Amino acid sequence: MQDGRAPRIRNRAPAPVQITAEQLLREAQERQESTFRAPKQRVEDFEELHEYRGRKRKEFEDRIRRNRGSIKEWTQYANWEASQGEFDRSRSVFERALDVDPRSVPLWLSYTEMELKNRNVQHARNLFDRAVTLLPRVDQLWYKYVYLEELLQNIPGARQVFERWMQWEPDDKAWQAYIKMEERYNELDRASIIYERWIAVRPEPRVWVKWAKFEEERGKFDKAREVFQTALQFFGDEEEQIEKAQAVFNAFAKMETRLKEYERARVIYKFALDRLPRSKSANLYAAYTKFEKQHGTRSVLESTVLGKRRIQYEDEVSHDGRNYDTWFDYARLEEGVLRTLREEGGTKEEEEASIERVRDVYERAVAHVPPGHEKRHWRRYIFLWLDYALFEEIETKAGQRFACSFFKIFTHVFLQDYERTRQIYRTALNLVPHKQFTFAKLWIMAARFEIRRFDLPAARKILGAGIGMCPKEALFKGYIQLEMDLREFDRVRTLYEKYIEGTICQYDPTNSAAWIKYAELEIALEDFARAEAMFELAVSQPALAMPELLWKAYIDFEVEEQGDREKARSLYERLVALSGHHKVWISYAEFEGSSIPLPRAEREEDDDDEASEPKMVPGNPELARQVFERGYKDLKSKGLKAERVTLLEAWKAYEQANGTKTDVAKVQGMMPIVGRKQHVDKETGQVVEDWELVFADDEREANPTSYKFLQMAHAWKAAQAKRANESGVLSGFTPSTSKTTGASDPRAVDGDTVMREGLKDDASSVASSDE
Repeated sequence: MQDGRAPRIRNRAPAPVQITAEQLLREAQERQESTFRAPKQRVEDFEELHEYRGRKRKEFEDRIRRNRGSIKEWTQYANWEASQGEFDRSRSVFERALDVDPRSVPLWLSYTEMELKNRNVQHARNLFDRAVTLLPRVDQLWYKYVYLEELLQNIPGARQVFERWMQWEPDDKAWQAYIKMEERYNELDRASIIYERWIAVRPEPRVWVKWAKFEEERGKFDKAREVFQTALQFFGDEEEQIEKAQAVFNAFAKMETRLKEYERARVIYKFALDRLPRSKSANLYAAYTKFEKQHGTRSVLESTVLGKRRIQYEDEVSHDGRNYDTWFDYARLEEGVLRTLREEGGTKEEEEASIERVRDVYERAVAHVPPGHEKRHWRRYIFLWLDYALFEEIETKAGQRFACSFFKIFTHVFLQDYERTRQIYRTALNLVPHKQFTFAKLWIMAARFEIRRFDLPAARKILGAGIGMCPKEALFKGYIQLEMDLREFDRVRTLYEKYIEGTICQYDPTNSAAWIKYAELEIALEDFARAEAMFELAVSQPALAMPELLWKAYIDFEVEEQGDREKARSLYERLVALSGHHKVWISYAEFEGSSIPLPRAEREEDDDDEASEPKMVPGNPELARQVFERGYKDLKSKGLKAERVTLLEAWKAYEQANGTKTDVAKVQGMMPIVGRKQHVDKETGQVVEDWELVFADDEREANPTSYKFLQMAHAWKAAQAKRANESGVLSGFTPSTSKTTGASDPRAVDGDTVMREGLKDDASSVASSDE
């Protein structure tokens, strides 16, 4: 314990005597010391009583003298005098205490409680009257006073106390207590007058609602309506006052709903909602929506729900104007309203108003430009411009056509719509900082818009400006695809040539994808000589990005399009010499063993019979095996063990599909085994054991003597296992018949002979090597 640690427990066996929790509690109860109790004093005669009272009074007076401001001491003294029946003395003590602290509420309550306990009701009344006169803002004294009068069934007196109290304009609970007292004695008219006085003192919406509800509950519906109308006149038509009086409007409408006056309720809701901004009337809108769900028509209900959602979106965008997801939802909502209006056959004014609402949402949304010049902040923002442009091009055009078809002014209206769309695209393009980043989709959609307007030069001008200002692969591909759609193949070739030359953008001849796309274009145009020349030019480049894609496309072209096995074989040879990758060897071997289409010249001669299946030239399995062997030897010379395993697995799969069991066994015999190898770690200096792949041919070349010995041992072990399986005797045991007859199994002799001959050959080879 000197070092601060807990003592070590040596004996953890349970104690012979176990103590229960019940026994512990019993012992604790028995050993508790008894509390001190003052001895009881018995008074036998008046003389002893007089002496006792005098002694107690002296004690109380001394305590009061020492602590004159302690109300507790005064209260104990006075209550003791009252317990002795000395009420005059008790009152005297209370009065002396009131001289010390006349505003002590507990002292007044103790004084009145003493009088009430001893049935001195008139004294208690006088005390309450003095107390509320001195402390009129203490509600507890008023409540006690009123309760006393009502308990004595002095209702006029209680009402008089309330009237005195109401002159001080107390809080709402006091007014409610006065009203409830009148309701208990069925004085409803008096309660209504009290409500009116309460409104005069505190004209708040909740008080108006309570008064109207009171009138409704007693069946005075006209009076309740009059109360609500008076309240609305009091608050007026200003926005701030109407916002304050939302509870009055809500309660008024609910009362009319309960009375089944649904049109009155609807008018009340609309009157309030038309004068309040949407962001400040969420609760009132919720009540209106619930009302319309229960009692409204489908169209009114939909407009109500839309209004509620508009309030929600306005609230969200007011908190965060760059919350573009909310702007998207808001715009889709307004566009959905426009489509619904057209389907239901709305008027021209309603449709134009809906279009203006959609435009207003988009204009407000695009006004919130992202901060900084980071592309991740602009991604969602740009789609607002794109949706805005598509809306102006598609939705407003349809509406204008419907409205103006009878006046033969399609052209003028359409030009106005399309000009607005064109201006949107221009504004968006001018807004994006193209020196830092750009959006190819914006350029392409602007060009596609011009194509739809049959303005091809403008579209080409837009894409050319985009490529020149901010070169980007997606933009270049979009330009090429546009020309492809227009069947302008010469322009496509020109674009590809400039793309590869790097004169337009930052890409250079090392871009394999550009070469492949260019060659695919020539293949699609059936200019195979040009495509082959393009591939040849591409693979001759000194450096390429991802050259494997280009080589694969070149080989696939020679195989599938040309059907030239010799050309494809020469490409494989060049690729093997260039990379020597194991996947290249595998692909080369599978190519030699698989069928390919006829050469193009022969296919063109057989085009007359189109219904028949295309003819194929079969592969050569021997050439495939030779390629596998060459690949295996090449990888072996490079010391790549894992790649050799991959090639052997592919070779084995090929032999299983196309070869015999002997061929499969040959490849299986070349498979490595997993062995352990110990080596010294250079960092720690410890002997570490790792797993490694051991190939049979590697061991045969590295250790020919030991390899032959191990091979013979494996052969002997296999012979022993085969003999045991055929004779039914466990391995390692000799049949009993061989002992009795002296004969042995000839197969066993053969296995032993093979083993001995192998050992002799091994010894002679060792001797010859020693010489």
